[in-house]
Amino acid sequence: MRDTSSLALAATPDPDTDRWAAVLARDPSPECGTFLYAVTTQGVFCRPGCPARPPLRRNTRFFDDATAAEAAGFRACRRCDPKGERAAIHAAAIRAACDLIEVSEAVPSLAALADRAGYARHHFLRLFKEITGVTPHSYAQSVRARRLQAALSAGDRVAEAVAGAGYGSESRVYGAPGQVLGMTPGTARRGGEGETIRTATADSALGPLMVGATEKGICFIGFAEDFASLEGDLRQRFPKARVEPAPEVLAEAVRQVAAFLDEPKAALALPLDLRGTAFQRRVWEALQAIPFGETRSYGEMARAIGAPKAIRAVARACAQNHVSLAVPCHRVVGADGDLTGYRWGLARKRVLLAKERAGRGG
Repeated sequence: MRDTSSLALAATPDPDTDRWAAVLARDPSPECGTFLYAVTTQGVFCRPGCPARPPLRRNTRFFDDATAAEAAGFRACRRCDPKGERAAIHAAAIRAACDLIEVSEAVPSLAALADRAGYARHHFLRLFKEITGVTPHSYAQSVRARRLQAALSAGDRVAEAVAGAGYGSESRVYGAPGQVLGMTPGTARRGGEGETIRTATADSALGPLMVGATEKGICFIGFAEDFASLEGDLRQRFPKARVEPAPEVLAEAVRQVAAFLDEPKAALALPLDLRGTAFQRRVWEALQAIPFGETRSYGEMARAIGAPKAIRAVARACAQNHVSLAVPCHRVVGADGDLTGYRWGLARKRVLLAKERAGRGG
């Protein structure tokens, strides 16, 4: 007589098929949602992206969270840190290192930072880059650049500002001005004095539109506010620059932006004058690489620039983007797909994304 019960058991579909597939693929962010898996032969529970060799299916159990896994008698894996305890310790150590860099007159050495944190130098360097998105040296350069910018904005003479910010000589700043401030120290001190920002305005499908440009390219795109507020945003970035209307010079650029707001069909391709830190420019370049009609999460953007843990820094760089649409920060959404903050309002972000999907044919 045939054992029908065993046949029925074999025919029963596995309710955790998608989770098991994610474990085999070591997928850290599976489409089936957040979960943990436990290995009965080892007594541990892991994230689906754990680098350890996948267990046998018959030795695997799935849990929604760490609390449930621990209640079943399993302990957290030391490799993938499913409870995030080790990650929290690492993050605190890197924050302390950043704080030390912030208050130090000279740039602390890698050895000094690593010793203070209690890590080997190569391990500390890897953690610092994963969490901040840059090396300690690059972070220190950013700190000095902020000090220099603040001093110049306060009206300090260039030589005094350079020395006070911790640069050994002016040549280190003038030698690569784009890497430090995105402009020369003299220009930064003058707040754009000596530069001419040409502007043009128009009404668009999403409200008033203003485009500003230097000799190098478009430096400002704003919309959805009244024209006075848009010009105020521009002048805040270049407080001493000469701002003059030039509707004829910028007619084509305004036409392209207005057409994009009305019915986006392709990514904007305009000459840009982007001024920011090296990290900000990395983020902005990654934003421009997002395909038309698609979105990315902040986590995906962080991974795209090789800094998977620098999610907050990526979000700040998105917020500091002055050329909306051309550098499409509206295509970045939350990890769960929800819309997040947008300079021109979430309602307009929703409209833009919907129009782009329609223009892409989906």
